[in-house]
Amino acid sequence: MLTTNEWTEADIPDQAGKITVVTGANIGLGYETVKALALKHAQVILACRDIEKGNTARDQVHHSVPDALIEVVRLDLASMDSIRQFAGAFKANHDQLHILVNNAGVMATPRYTTADGFELQFGTNHLGHFVLTGLLLDVLLKTHLSRVVTVSSLAERFVPINFNDLMGEKSYNRWTAYCQSKLANLLFAYELQRRLKSAGAATISLAAHPGFAATNLRAKLRAQGTPLFHRITGFVFDWVSQASAEKGALPQLYAATAPGVQGCDYYGPDGFFQTSGFPRRLSSSRRSYDGALANRLWKASEELTGVKFNGL
Repeated sequence: MLTTNEWTEADIPDQAGKITVVTGANIGLGYETVKALALKHAQVILACRDIEKGNTARDQVHHSVPDALIEVVRLDLASMDSIRQFAGAFKANHDQLHILVNNAGVMATPRYTTADGFELQFGTNHLGHFVLTGLLLDVLLKTHLSRVVTVSSLAERFVPINFNDLMGEKSYNRWTAYCQSKLANLLFAYELQRRLKSAGAATISLAAHPGFAATNLRAKLRAQGTPLFHRITGFVFDWVSQASAEKGALPQLYAATAPGVQGCDYYGPDGFFQTSGFPRRLSSSRRSYDGALANRLWKASEELTGVKFNGL
């Protein structure tokens, strides 16, 4: 495994001239990713569902980085129409995309469906990013050495993909659905790299996970349950988790910017059970590297969304 010697955002190379899209950019890991990239002179598109919150995030970044090049564009990954509108608007204004960070996600929700009838977690975390990447693929391929970074989770290790009930219509457990969506993120990232390599493309696809980061998702989890649950989880979370969302964003920032990374690399924290620490190249679960499983998921995703990756 590759150690990165306590790499921090200060080690990010200059990103001047690079155009980046970050999903879920107004809060948590996404916000910290935007701020770090803006500090290194990247032009960053904040892709977020709530424009007002996106504008607030932009203003906060400008407070720290007055000359930050930031644009806020609405993107709801739970709506195919919204994703298509975002991709169309992006390509009308930009002819290059150096870094796409598929960061946004929802976690452990009750069973809701997206605007297109998909189970919310699978539909947002996986299918939304599948469609977004597919619609932006032509711009990525035109951009020399572009990168697609997909953010997964340690949760990917715990359940398989249930092709007999992808949408949780027969049986639904919010944590099982979340874990499945995070495994789908990795299967997608690795299969995308296989296809890019086969096509001879210079674009690479890789993945990252934040460990157990202090984000709004963790806060929502901590708020669930009884007072005793709050006390126990508070102690455990504080002991094993990243100190901040800023540190939790380091693995995806490393994947997005560090020289020498390769397609199919996977970065996460180097500490106790990968829950905290500095970014390091890691291995994900055995099933996440299963090419036949990834190809099956890819085909299912194409059928569900109607989006194909032309040229791959």
